[in-house]
This record gives sequence, structure tokens and C-alpha cells, in this order.
Amino acid sequence: MRLFVFALCVFCLDTLSANGSGPQSGTDNGPFLFSYFRDNGQDGLHLAWSKDGLVWKPLNQDKPLTKPVVGEKLMRDPSIVQGPDGVFHMVWSTGWWDTGFGYSSSKDLIHWTAHNNIPVNADTPGAKNTWAPDLFYDAPTKRFVIVYSTTVAGRFPETEKGGDHNHRPYFITTKDFQTFSKPEVLFNPGYNSIDGTLFEANGKITLIYKDERPGHKTLHATTTTEIGKPFTAATGSILDRDWVEGPTVLKVGKVWRLYYDCYTKGHYGAAESADGVTWRDITSSLQIPKGVRHGTAFAVSPQILENLLKLSGE
Repeated sequence: MRLFVFALCVFCLDTLSANGSGPQSGTDNGPFLFSYFRDNGQDGLHLAWSKDGLVWKPLNQDKPLTKPVVGEKLMRDPSIVQGPDGVFHMVWSTGWWDTGFGYSSSKDLIHWTAHNNIPVNADTPGAKNTWAPDLFYDAPTKRFVIVYSTTVAGRFPETEKGGDHNHRPYFITTKDFQTFSKPEVLFNPGYNSIDGTLFEANGKITLIYKDERPGHKTLHATTTTEIGKPFTAATGSILDRDWVEGPTVLKVGKVWRLYYDCYTKGHYGAAESADGVTWRDITSSLQIPKGVRHGTAFAVSPQILENLLKLSGE
């Protein structure tokens, strides 16, 4: 796989510990954080916290932890993953029509490195945008996988139909956030699709994404055994809901929780699964701050949460 390199102003990843996890790593038992944006993403990164993945409380409600300065100067769809060395990595949508996405890293979620633009589509003729980058750490290959959605003019003409958007999920990989693989289509369901997120369950990697076609607006799933290998045929809608987007999956104990943005109704929904395949709606049990928009849920160490609570005056 060919690589391309960007000169980024970031610190290098620390040496991996012998057991593959850093001292600040979280576990499936929590506590948990939820990264999100508000309004149009103009003010920056927000976090909520939870003990059980159901009741979420805001941390920095009135003061974003870092403010957007690259691209169109938005911070939409913030996706955060902690590496095996304890460093947190974040990517986000910098605007509606940018050819790249934002990147920054932090050791404590409070102090962030300089923001950088990853111009993933700069050399893709006809690329119109770079939406909702989503991070996944692939432990077997020790790589970070970044999934995002792009419309490329003239590509997939069978579903173009003269519209402005004809997205497909693409991906790149990196080990150090300085050298990246060339963009590739991650999965082609045969229609306009956005907001892909990856998670591992029962020895398989599952991609959940949004069917963006008019009259659909639902979440679908497909699986693979390894990044870069073919996915299975997509399912039908995995939820009995439409007009939803921005999925993110969190492992809580022995179950997986799926959170999604009910963006036309101004609230979040949730579902739960014992196998990562069949989901039951648990929205009635979810308590999450008003105004939360498309982000990611992830586990952290108690020390990380304690420092964030102190910063917020709690």
C-alpha cells in the first residue's frame, strides 16, 4: 500500500508499553466520555461524562476544550480514540466543503497540540468534501484507521442522478499521524452513504453507516474480518428509526451501546446489543445533555475524568 506524508506540527507517539496499553487507558467498565459539537461546530470541542453509558453529564458546557482554527474553522463530528501509549487522537470535520479534516492530540484531553489539516482529498480530482472522519485503532496491525465520506464528481455515475452528493465511505491508515496510506473506498453499498464508524465485536470488524438516500436516512451495518478485505453485503436498517445519523458504538461491560443523532428532532437515541448484530432500542433510558451533536463515546481512566471534573469545577 503506497504512503503519502504530510509535515505536521505534532509530537510523535510515545513508545508502546510492553502490554500494549498505557497507564491512562480506560476499560469496558468506565468511566466514559462523549465528544461532541454544538450548533454548527463553530465554538469547538465539548465533552460529557458517564459512569454507566446511559446517564451523561456535561463537562465543559460553557468553555470548549479546544477551538477550531483550520479549514473553514469548524469542529464538527469530533472523533477521539486513545492509542496504546495513552495519547488521545482527535479528528473532525473542518467545514462543509473542505478537502481535508482536522487533527490534534492530547495526553489529558485538556492540553491539545496545534491543529493540523490532513489534506486527504487535495490530490483527488473532483472531490467535493471530506465529511465526518471517524477513528478506529486496529490492534492486530497497530494502525489507526480513519473513515470519512466524500463525493467525487463523476465517480459512481450510476447513482449520481444529477444531485450534489454521491458519497461513499473511504479510509486511510496511519501509525504516527504523519505518514498516511492513500485513500481507498472502504465499502460501496451501491448508494449515497455517509457517517461510517467501525467497532470490533466477536472477532469481526463492523461498519455502521447512514443510508443517505431520500426516503431512507437509516443506519445499516456490514462486517469484515480485516481492514482492507471485502465486507459482507449490507443489512437492512438495524433500527426501527429513520432520520438518524452520526453513529458511535461503546463497549459497556458485556454489551455494546449504539448512540445516534436524531438530528431532525434535536435529541440523541441509543440502542443496545449483546452480540454487536441485533439491536434493541433503549432511548427511554438515555439521559444526555441537550444540544449534543455527532461525536464519539469512549472509555477513560478515573484519573483522566477526575482532572476534567476539576477543570470544570465539579
